[in-house]
Amino acid sequence: MMKTKVTIQEIAHYTGLSKFAVSRALAGKSGVSDQTRDIILKAAGKLGYFKDHSMLSGELHTQGEAMEAKNTRNSGTILILFPNVRYQNQDSVYWGPVFNGISSKLNQMGINILTLTEPSADQLFTLLNPDAIRGIITVGSISTPILLEIKRLGIPVVLVDHLDPVFHSDSIFTDNFASMREIMLYLLRKGYQSFQFVGNISDAQSFYERWIAYNAALAGSEMAMCQIPELTSQALDDFRKTFTTVIQEDQLPDAFVCANDFYALYTIEALESMGIRVPDQCVVTGFDNVYDHLPLLATVNVNKELLGSRAVDQMLWRIAHPESSVEKKLILANVIIREQFGRHIG
Repeated sequence: MMKTKVTIQEIAHYTGLSKFAVSRALAGKSGVSDQTRDIILKAAGKLGYFKDHSMLSGELHTQGEAMEAKNTRNSGTILILFPNVRYQNQDSVYWGPVFNGISSKLNQMGINILTLTEPSADQLFTLLNPDAIRGIITVGSISTPILLEIKRLGIPVVLVDHLDPVFHSDSIFTDNFASMREIMLYLLRKGYQSFQFVGNISDAQSFYERWIAYNAALAGSEMAMCQIPELTSQALDDFRKTFTTVIQEDQLPDAFVCANDFYALYTIEALESMGIRVPDQCVVTGFDNVYDHLPLLATVNVNKELLGSRAVDQMLWRIAHPESSVEKKLILANVIIREQFGRHIG
């Protein structure tokens, strides 16, 4: 029996994009990004939409190469949604490996992948075909309007490193509290007595959890907390100016406890710009273990690929158990202590 012609609807279902987006891309019209157009053209070529598609090279990003096209289409697509935030993307030294963990696991299982940077809420499903989206894994801090739009459509969601007070969904986190508490208990055992937490605690749920653990450790040891508010509320872009304004060399804390290694890097650079030596005059700790060259007394090695892989496991479980209670999964991380970057207290 002769094969019927491949339709725009089939291409839309294969890619997880809307018929509108597919139609615009195939017609060469505006309204879709270059990346989306590339995905559509490669999918169309693979499915036999073109009589001669030899000019289409490369591989479709949907990673379903190992499966027959029909079976792959029937399996649906998992959308990986990144926030529209400069530091949270596939090129990030933190988020890139998380994405690799997600895509590798989906690739092993022959499940299609579509990646998207967060658009405005009213544009999200102009680009996407909701019926073809099997589930959505968000990576980082997605805005509430987008999450509520997804909820309205009833698509399963797993959040990686993010919670939203009005959107209850499965989530995957590093055990931020346990790791930060371990760092603080180490510092307290070593005799450090004055501390400043550094990092905007409203930037991410993980930062807030690390802040809570920091406070809990001080309270448990009956240590006074003399936190400079600006160090927990300023955006990273404004950090150095704020830091050098509020920190005085004659009133240095023993330790700057940073929300992550990025803030640790900025802290060390700001201190150096003031002529303050680390670790000779104070110590700095980080989190995430993304910089080997920094003189950090402690950091936390987060298994970023595992976060991504476990997000896929949770997504597949959620698809199979749509009515079960929301779950938050915690993955324990390894605290790294580098005693050569400590200093004698006493």
